[in-house]
Amino acid sequence: MGHPKGLYVLFLTEMWERLSYYGMRALLVLYMVNYLFIRPDVNEAVVGFSTIKGVLEWAFGPLAIQPLSSQIYGLYTGLVYATPIIGGLVADRWLGQRRTVIIGGIIMAAGHFLMAFENLFFPALFLLIIGNGAFKPNISTQVGDLYAPGDARRDGAFTLFYMGINLGAVLSPLVCGTLGQKFGWHYGFGAAGIGMIIGLCIYIFGQKYLVPHPDNAGHKIENKSSLKGDKVKVPFTVAEKRGIVALIVLCALNIVFWGVYEQQGNTMQLWADNQTNWDFFGLWTMPSTWYQSFNPLTILIFAPILGIFWKWQAKSGSEPTSVTKMAIGCALLAVAFGIMIFAAITVGGGRGSVGWLVATTLVLTIGELYLSPIGLSLVTKVAPARIVSMMMGMWFLSSAFGNYLSGYLGTYYEKMPKEYFFGLMAVLSVVAAIAMAAFNKPLRKTIGEH
Repeated sequence: MGHPKGLYVLFLTEMWERLSYYGMRALLVLYMVNYLFIRPDVNEAVVGFSTIKGVLEWAFGPLAIQPLSSQIYGLYTGLVYATPIIGGLVADRWLGQRRTVIIGGIIMAAGHFLMAFENLFFPALFLLIIGNGAFKPNISTQVGDLYAPGDARRDGAFTLFYMGINLGAVLSPLVCGTLGQKFGWHYGFGAAGIGMIIGLCIYIFGQKYLVPHPDNAGHKIENKSSLKGDKVKVPFTVAEKRGIVALIVLCALNIVFWGVYEQQGNTMQLWADNQTNWDFFGLWTMPSTWYQSFNPLTILIFAPILGIFWKWQAKSGSEPTSVTKMAIGCALLAVAFGIMIFAAITVGGGRGSVGWLVATTLVLTIGELYLSPIGLSLVTKVAPARIVSMMMGMWFLSSAFGNYLSGYLGTYYEKMPKEYFFGLMAVLSVVAAIAMAAFNKPLRKTIGEH
C-alpha cells in the first residue's frame, strides 16, 4: 500500500538528523580518550571540565581517562533521551510540533558546529542535548499523525521511518568518522553540522506535505478559555488510564536493554579501536569508526525480512505479542554479548578479526528490531491523542536511564577482564528478557489487541 508524501519528508529529515547525531557519537568516546582528555594543556582550557570532573569524582571516586569518558558518554546520551519528554510537553502545550522541531534543529546545528572548538566541548554538548529534546519526539509523532486510527499502513510507516533513521546512521561513520579519524576531529564534527542543516531545510520546505491542521489547535482553544477564567480540562477515560499505565510499565522494562545495547558507542567502540584488526589486505587501514555502520546497515537488510516474517506469522496466527517481541529482543542481546565473551577469550590482549564484531552486531541488531520500532509504534497506538508527544517523550526517557546506565557500566570495562565485562552484559540482558516474559500476560490484557 502507498504512503502519503509526508512520510518521505519525515523520512529524509530524520535520516539527515541521525547522520549528524551518529556521526558525532561515532567520534565522541575516541575524541575524549585519544585526544581531548589526554592533553593537560587542552582539557584544562575546556569550559566546565574541572567542574564536571570534580562532580563525577565526588560521586564515583577517582576516574581515569576511560571511566571518565564513559561517564560523560552516559550522561550525554542519557540526557539526549531525557529531554524529549520536555520537548513533547512544550509542543503539546505551547509551540506545536512543527515550530518545536524547527527550533530544535537550529539549536542542534549550532551545537555540532561548536564541537569544532575544543574549549567549547561541554557547551556544545549542552546545545545538542537541548536541541534533540525539542526535535526528537515531535518528528516521531508526526509519522503517526499521517494515518487515521486503525490504518493498517501505520506499522509499515514506522518501519520505513526506522529505516530512514538507520540509513543516516550507516552513512554517518563513513562520512563523519572518516573525516574525523583521517583528517582531523573538527572536520568530522563540522560534517555532522552540515547534515543537520540539510535535514532542517528538507523539513521546512516539505511542510505542505504534512498533516494539514494548525499546530497546537486543541490547546489554543484551552488557552482562550483560560483567559476567561474557565480552563477546560478533559479527564482521561478508564481505557486511556490503562493505556498510560501499560506504557509506563513497558518503559521501565526498557531501561536495561538500552543500558547494555548502548555499549556499542562506548566500550564496543574502544574494542573496535584497540583490539580489532582493520587492515584491508595490506592496502589500507579502515577507520575503526566504520564499526558504527555495521548495526544500521544490518537493520536496513533485516528490517524488511522481519516485516515479511511477522506478516507470515500474523496470517498463520502465530505472531508474538508486542511484549513477547520485546522479550525476544532482550534475549538476542544476551546472545550477542555471549559471542563477545568468546571473542575476549580468543583475542586476549591482541587484535582479533573484525568477524567477531560482525557476528555480534548481526544478533544484536535483530534483537533491536524486535524491541525498538515495536515500542515506537505501540506508543502512538496506546497513548491518548492529546498527550501522545509527552508519552513519546516518556518512551525516550526510559531510554535515557538506559543510556546513563551504559555509561556507568562502561566504567568497569578496564576494571575487570574483558570476558567478565561482556559476561555481565549478557547476564543483565537475560534478566531483562525474563522480566519482559513475566509481564507479558498482564500487559497483554491491559493493552488489548496491540
